Amino acid sequence: MGHPFPIREIARQAGLSEATVDRVLNGRGGVRGSTADEVRRAIADLDRQRTQVRLVGRTFMIDIVMQTPDRFSTAVRAALEAELPSLHPAVVRSRFHFRETGPAGELTAVLDRIARRGSQGVILKAPDVPEVAAAVDRLTAAGVPVVTLVTDLPASARIGYVGIDNRAAGATAAYLVGQWLGDRPGHVLTSLSSGFFRNEEEREMGFRSVMRARYPQRRLVGVAEGQGLDATQYELVRTALERDPDIRAVYSIGGGNIAALRAFDDLGHPCAVFVAHDLDQDNTRLLREHRLSAVLHHDLRHDVLEACRLVMRAHRALPPAGPTPPSAIQVVTPYNMPPAPAR
Repeated sequence: MGHPFPIREIARQAGLSEATVDRVLNGRGGVRGSTADEVRRAIADLDRQRTQVRLVGRTFMIDIVMQTPDRFSTAVRAALEAELPSLHPAVVRSRFHFRETGPAGELTAVLDRIARRGSQGVILKAPDVPEVAAAVDRLTAAGVPVVTLVTDLPASARIGYVGIDNRAAGATAAYLVGQWLGDRPGHVLTSLSSGFFRNEEEREMGFRSVMRARYPQRRLVGVAEGQGLDATQYELVRTALERDPDIRAVYSIGGGNIAALRAFDDLGHPCAVFVAHDLDQDNTRLLREHRLSAVLHHDLRHDVLEACRLVMRAHRALPPAGPTPPSAIQVVTPYNMPPAPAR
């Protein structure tokens, strides 16, 4: 496990003791495999970040905690690391805690460990459930500011939310679906990864509100709890199509779109309109292939940069500013896709 980093720096990145890191690096045994994996990830994170930051001046260690499919957590990691050079006057280092699904207790355990260990801030994407809100309150009481990203926890002591106006996004999706279906008959499938994420709940509310007002003849068919994972999403969408062969459009709120389209294909079922969220790798490919009609997108690099600035302001490293406005909602089609980032 060759690397150029001092044990103390690796231990801080991994959130482990120097003795534990030393045992892993020197193969002394007595360490769980998961702990060894944490050390490897810490070294990989340091290696990616060392060319992007200067370890001078005031340094902030921020923990990124997210429950989300890998495709989105990968996009967040890339967005943050691309913005690291822009985060002066402070230097920001990041630790990542990603999981695709699981009980809320595991997530709160991660947040409580961060509270005990210490951190300059937490950027959080998590379900809006009481136990997670309580863990955010404990972090705040321990002096760790929390910023929610993409989906909010308004009943918690978080210092701010960064993301789009999700009701407006859902309303925009309804407008697009209604306009593109036109006078053609057909029902509309709405798909959530989980009803416990506030952003998805608000998107669905905005969508249903506009559909009821402007297109009352359209029947809405809902599926949920696929967690944005391909296997479960495929089964949910396939079952919905088998029960209702008149579904002709999809508003995908929670992802898993490759699997959803495969269910349409396997049943030989046409999909006239498909509106999704976020230009992750999967959706970018589907949009280029004209499998998606449009993607509602927001600038993730701008969002993670603003989240870090909120943490820095909480520590008075930046001057105060007014409330954070919602991020702009971009309607991206196959004909106005942003250029791929330079590598």
